[in-house]
Order: sequence, then C-alpha cells, then structure tokens
Amino acid sequence: MGTKLVIIGGVAGGATAAARARRVSESAEITLVERGPYVSFANCGLPYYISGAITKRSKLLLQTPEGFDARYRVKVLVNTAAVEIDRKRHMVRLSGSPGQAEGGSGPSAIEYDKLILAQGGSPASPPIPGADSPNVFTLWTIPDVDRISAYLEKEGPRTALVAGGGFIGLEMAEAFRERGLDVTVVELLPRLMSVMDGEFGRMIEAKLAEKGVRVVTGAGLESVDYPSREARLSDGSRVPADIVLFSIGVRPELALAKASGLGIGSSGGLLVDDELRTSDPDIYAAGDMIEVTQAVSGKKVRVPLAGPANRQGRVAASNALGMRIKYRGAYGTSVVKLFDAAAASTGLTEKAAREAGMDVGSAMVFKDHHASYYPGSKELALKLVYDRKSSRILGAQAFGAEGVEKRIDVVATALRGKLTLQDLADLDLAYAPPFSSANDPVNVAAFVGLNDVSGLAPTETAAALKAAIAAARAAGGSVAVLDVRNRGEYEAAHVFGSLNVPVDELRFSLDSVPRGCRIHVHCRSGLRSYLAQRILKQSGFDDVVNVTGGFMAIQAEGGFDIKSGGE
Repeated sequence: MGTKLVIIGGVAGGATAAARARRVSESAEITLVERGPYVSFANCGLPYYISGAITKRSKLLLQTPEGFDARYRVKVLVNTAAVEIDRKRHMVRLSGSPGQAEGGSGPSAIEYDKLILAQGGSPASPPIPGADSPNVFTLWTIPDVDRISAYLEKEGPRTALVAGGGFIGLEMAEAFRERGLDVTVVELLPRLMSVMDGEFGRMIEAKLAEKGVRVVTGAGLESVDYPSREARLSDGSRVPADIVLFSIGVRPELALAKASGLGIGSSGGLLVDDELRTSDPDIYAAGDMIEVTQAVSGKKVRVPLAGPANRQGRVAASNALGMRIKYRGAYGTSVVKLFDAAAASTGLTEKAAREAGMDVGSAMVFKDHHASYYPGSKELALKLVYDRKSSRILGAQAFGAEGVEKRIDVVATALRGKLTLQDLADLDLAYAPPFSSANDPVNVAAFVGLNDVSGLAPTETAAALKAAIAAARAAGGSVAVLDVRNRGEYEAAHVFGSLNVPVDELRFSLDSVPRGCRIHVHCRSGLRSYLAQRILKQSGFDDVVNVTGGFMAIQAEGGFDIKSGGE
C-alpha cells in the first residue's frame, strides 16, 4: 500500500501539491481537505471578474472535486475544516465534512503518513467601528467575489473606498472604476505599493489620478458609517463610501499549526527548512502561511504570491513522497496591472538593500520599450539596483505601458544566476524594431551601473540630490545643480536655483559652471547629462555626479522646489 498523504488546503499550493504527488507516485493514497466550497480557483483573477474583463464566473474555477478524482485519483473533501493534528497518532481530526457526494457524510478523522499544510492566508480586517457593515468586503475567495458582485448589482453603489494600496487594493480600484464608480484609495503609509521604492509609488499614484481615482496617503481608515455611506479617516476627513473594500494585508493561517506545536519563524510565518519540512519531520508546508528565504538578502520573509506558492506545493509534495528537492528561496517577482500601464519588481528594492547593509547603487533609465522610430513606442521607467563592491545585481523595478514585465523577468533570471552588471550589459536579447532596441533598456541600465562602479561616470539618485539640497539649505548654503536640457525644457519646469547650460553649448560655457564644489548634473532622463559629465570631468571638474534618471526621476521622487518659467 502506498503512502497516505493528506493535504490541508487547496487553491494554489495545496492543489498543485496534490497533482504533483500523483505524478510522483501512482500508489500514494492522496486526500485533500479544503474548508471552503471550491478546491481550486483563480484567486488572482477575482478582481478582473468584478471589473468585467473576465465575463464568465466558470472561468475562475480551475478544478472540481470530481475532476481531481477522475484525473488524479485524489479524494477531495470540500467544506471540511481540519481542526486538530494528533502528531503522535498521525491523525487529523475533521469538522463539517460533507464528503464528495451531494448530501454525503465524510470522515471525522483521517490518518496520514505524511502531511502537507497549505492553508494560505486570510485578508486582515481593521478592528474599527463599522467594519462589519453590510457594505464592507474583503476579496479572497469565490464566495467573496459572489457577495461583492451581488451587492454591486442590487445596490448600485456610486462611490467606492479601497483601504490599502497593495496588489489587490490597486486591482480593485481599477475594477470599481471600470464599473463606473468614483473611487478613493486610502493608504496608511506615505505611498502606494510599499513593496517598491518611493518613486514608483508616485508614478502609480499619478496613473490612478489620470484615470480619475483619488488617492489619500499617510492616513488610515478610522470608521465606516453605513447609514451615511461615508468613512472617516485619521486625518479627520470624510470620504464617500457606498461600498468599502479592505485590502490592508494578508495574515498567515497559523491557528492549526500553532495548536499542533509546530515552530513559527521570525517573520511570523510557519518555520520550514529548505525542503519545506516543518519542525515535525512528517509535516511539510507550502504557500502564504510559510516563512521563506529572500534569495538575494538571505533574510527570512513571507512572500504571499501565487507563483512561489505553486512552486512550493510542487517541492513539498515531491519531498513528502521521498524525493530530495531543495527550495532555494523567493525573489518576490511581481507585476500589477494599472489600467493601461503596469508596475513590476523583483529582488531587493534600493531601500531593502540599504537596510540589509549593502553598498547600494542604482541606475534609473527612461527609455522607449521598442525602437523609438517604429510606430507605437512607449516610454518605460526601469530601475536597476546593484552592489557597488561586487557589481552583483540585487533587484529591479519598472513602470510603463508596454514591455514592463519582460524586463523584470530578465532581471529575475539574472538574480537566480547571481549575474553582475557586466553580465547584464553583455546579454544578447532579442531585437527587432517592433519589439526592442539594439540596446535593450536592461542593457542600458547595466551600462549606467558599470559607468558608476568604474568611476567613469558616478551617479546619485534623485533622493540623494534632494537630501543634499536640504542639508545645504539647513546650513545656510546651496548646491550646484546643472541642468543641461534645452532652454524650452528648462523654462517649462526646473529645480529652483539650478543653472541651465544646454549640453550642446557646454564646451563653450565652462566658465559659467562653478568650480571647487560638487556639480550635480541632470537632463531629462540621464543620457545628455552623462555626456555633460564626461565633458566636465575631462575639463578639470573633478567632482561631478549624474542624477540617474534625470528630471524624470526628480519629478517621480517628489519633494523638490520645482519652478516653471524664468526666475
């Protein structure tokens, strides 16, 4: 008789584990226990069903209990909660099991040789007045999407408040807006999408504003007043809210694991080793509930994303049935759709890398996603984060209308290979005018990084320039900011106090550039200022830094004194 494998939890990690287990062992006796009514569904697709992009609800249902049994010979118990694990007797006690058949009755307990926990997480709800109002929702399951859809159809709300500016919050802001609602996104942190660096949060905010979505950052949701269809924020303001969606974070489902005495990691997730084995050698785990290694920094983190959950389910099932596959950590590679744009990231942000104690450099480029002379080119922003000492790639972030995820996937692959700036600069990427440029934005970002670490063209971020200006003003002084854009660009908008010398005139205007101090040079995106930097450095100006990303990065960073027209 084969191994008795019990999997608690379906959807991404659990359903993948069940299918993988059968492929590994035809003789294994596999049972999947799911507390909800659906064993496998596309939870990442739920916002797009609400928006109307996905028109058929059935498309969200990936597999049924009957389908699992027919294809994989996996016994599925839906609407069944695992309430206790008896580790000594290798038993799981169940509650509320109707079995597979309509009206049937399932077992009250089930034996296991090996157990996989894949219970995932659940959306957090703030303990505020009105949180239980009938117009307040979270989005995590098919029943959740059914309740929201029914409310939208029956009540016809005109205004929506989304609490939380992460993945689901932003996707639902778009979904509500596509349904014709007036939408407000409220985020307690100073910016949206906190898993990315600040300039990308501001790009996202600008895109939402362009599409008619109001954004409030730095304020929390304090109460929901259902009778008045309003919500009160921590800054004292009130926001119209016919419908409210909470999307303020995901908590790992750990009640069963804790009650069973399994170890919990420092990040708050279930502790597993590199084979996804818990502190009990016969219990494995996968998905949103576990703690994993951030593959770049080595730090223990939680990564509640569907991609890692699927791969973890595969590894856990393989190892539970006798294989020895190591899970080598996660990079947190992700992408989010924002109307006609997208934001994506992988690895460490600049902020996370600094917090990890690394000597961090970053290259910011704004470049068309394919050859600019071919019709339809659209500019994307790409930020490459690297270690100045080793030149190793640490992460990347991107924002734009086209080609965003392609570049991030390239860098995610580079992270797995522990590639350096030189490796990335040397990548032979596919090129034809409709698809890219001879030097892809990834190559160009690597060029910028190489020029920085080699000393040929040192860079600084817009944030570093902002800090230098603030420090100088606090001391009663100023910094030398050289803007080498053309005069029309400068007059349209520029950093207060900056000197404008167009790059094509610089060789003949060197006397106008101050000496004996650091020169902070920028153009629109970084190329012309790189040329200017090389002219200056070869003309006796020793301390010249190029603001990576130029005025585009300065605007995205925010907090500068920007002037329009002549001074």
